[in-house]
Amino acid sequence: MDDTDLMIINELQKDGRLTNQELSERVNLSPSPCLRRVRSLEERGVIKGYTALVNQKELGLPVTVFIRISLQHHDLEHVQIFEDAIRGISEILDCYLMTGKADYLLRVAVADLEAYEKFMREKIHHIPGIASIDTSFAYGVVKQTHTFS
Repeated sequence: MDDTDLMIINELQKDGRLTNQELSERVNLSPSPCLRRVRSLEERGVIKGYTALVNQKELGLPVTVFIRISLQHHDLEHVQIFEDAIRGISEILDCYLMTGKADYLLRVAVADLEAYEKFMREKIHHIPGIASIDTSFAYGVVKQTHTFS
């Protein structure tokens, strides 16, 4: 990956809806080589896809919750059951496998405390093999970015 590829990635992270013509102008390439580079980045998995960034408050989900979960057992079967369950829950935006005291860190978006309680009771508490759950509520955002530049 060279500087031109990095410039392409940077511009697409800022605005994934750029036309190839607009992108090529911003990175000082003609359109054909620019498109070849974009396609190569996509084929190599550097660019995984394109998406719209949505304001979760405007969707009626203003509460961000971070949940640390530890499992009772760490064998492949129990881990797979947990991870499969997590993948199927729409309120969970991110799930990270962690080092330290907790095994997983989840980022969850909900409408309010009642929705959080319902989420926990109906979705998380039904997953077998959870040893502990520790929750923190975010009351502000200092920095949130989706770009690497």
